[in-house]
Amino acid sequence: MAQAAVLFACLWAGAVVDFSTRGVMDRAGNVKFQDFIQFYVGGTLARSGQPASLYDGRTAFAMMHQIAPQWQFALPMVYGPQVEAWFMPLSGFSFLTAAAIWVALSSVLYMACCYWVWKACPNLTAYSSLFWVLALAYPAFFHFVVRGQISALLLACFTAAFFAFRAHRPFLAGLALGSLVFKPQFLMAIPIVFLLSRAWKPLIGTVIASVGQLAVTWAWCGTSVMRQYVATLSNLSRLVAATETTKAHAQMHSLRSFFSLLVPWPQVALGLSLIASVAVIVLAARAWGVSAPPAVRFSALVLAAVLVNPHLFVYDLLVLAPVLILLADWALGDLGLAESAKRDVLVCGIYSAYLLPLLGPLTLVTHFQFSVLALVWLQWELWRAVSLQELGRLSHVEQAETR
Repeated sequence: MAQAAVLFACLWAGAVVDFSTRGVMDRAGNVKFQDFIQFYVGGTLARSGQPASLYDGRTAFAMMHQIAPQWQFALPMVYGPQVEAWFMPLSGFSFLTAAAIWVALSSVLYMACCYWVWKACPNLTAYSSLFWVLALAYPAFFHFVVRGQISALLLACFTAAFFAFRAHRPFLAGLALGSLVFKPQFLMAIPIVFLLSRAWKPLIGTVIASVGQLAVTWAWCGTSVMRQYVATLSNLSRLVAATETTKAHAQMHSLRSFFSLLVPWPQVALGLSLIASVAVIVLAARAWGVSAPPAVRFSALVLAAVLVNPHLFVYDLLVLAPVLILLADWALGDLGLAESAKRDVLVCGIYSAYLLPLLGPLTLVTHFQFSVLALVWLQWELWRAVSLQELGRLSHVEQAETR
C-alpha cells in the first residue's frame, strides 16, 4: 500500500503541475492530451462530410497547428475511419473541452472494467483499498489519461471477452475480440492461438466481428478512403519514426520494440522478434488447450496479443489490467499452485509487469526493455504452471485407472 500510494502521488502530482498552464500547451511544450488531437481532427473532418481528407496529411496537419500553433510536431492519422467517426459528437466542442470529456468517460469505463473483474475474484475482496489505489496508480492508466488515448475501448473488448468465456459463451467472446479490429495489431496473435488450439467457436466469432466492422466502415467511407487507410497501416513504422524519432521505441513494450532496441541490425532484429512471437503464440496455444481455469487461459491469450503486437505503446498496456487482477486472485487462492515457491515467482511476475513500464525512458540508455522481459517471464510461468497442473491431473487419472 505504501509503494502504491507513493507511486500514485508522484505520477498524478506531476501531471497536475504539467497541465496547470493556461491554454492547450503544457509546461513541457507539448499539447495537453497530445494523442487526442488526431481523434478530434478526424471527428471534425468526418462531421463536416470530408472523410476523404482523413489521410490527407496536409489537411490534418494544418488543422492540428490551428489548434496548437506553438506545437512543433504533428501526429499522423493512423486510425481507421470508424474510429474517427466515433469522435464526431465531440468535435462540436473546443479541443480541451472535448479532450476532458473523453478522458473522463474513458476513465469511468476503465474503472468499471477493473471493478467488474475484481468482483469476480473472491480472493481479492479483502484488499479493496489496495486494489483502488493500484488501479489509479497503474502506469498504463496514467499514460492513457495524459495522452488522451482510446485504450479503454480495447480494455472493454477484452473484459467483455473474459466474461463471455467465463459464462461458457466462446462465440460471444470471439465477437468481443473481433471488435478489436479498429486497432488491428491486437489481432495478430489471437486468431492464430485459437487456430492452433482448435478453438473454433471463438475463432469464427473473431472473424465475423472483424469482417463486419470493416464492411460497415467501408460502406460508410468508400473504397478510396479504405485504400488510404491500408496504405497508412503499411507505412506505420515509418510514420511513427518520422514523428517521434528514437523516443517512440522507448515507450513501446512488445517483442518487436524489444529486439529493435537491443539489436543494431534491423533485419536481424525483425527475425528474432518473429521467432520470439512464434514461441509466445505456441505457449499461449498450449495454455489454452489444457483444462486450466478460464482466468489463466484468458491471461495467456492477452499476454500473447500484447507481446506480438508490433506497435504497442505504454498506454495500450491498459489491457493488462484484467490479467494482473485475475492472476493475483489465482495466486492468492493457490489455484493449481500448491508450492509456495511457484506462487512467489508468479507474484514477482505480476509485480514486474505492473511496475516496469515506468522504466521505458531508460531504454534510450540501456537499450533493454525490462517490461517486455517481465511479460515473457509471466507467459512462461503461466505455461509452466498449467503444464504441471495438467501432468498432475493425467497422473492422477492413470493411477485411478490402474487401481
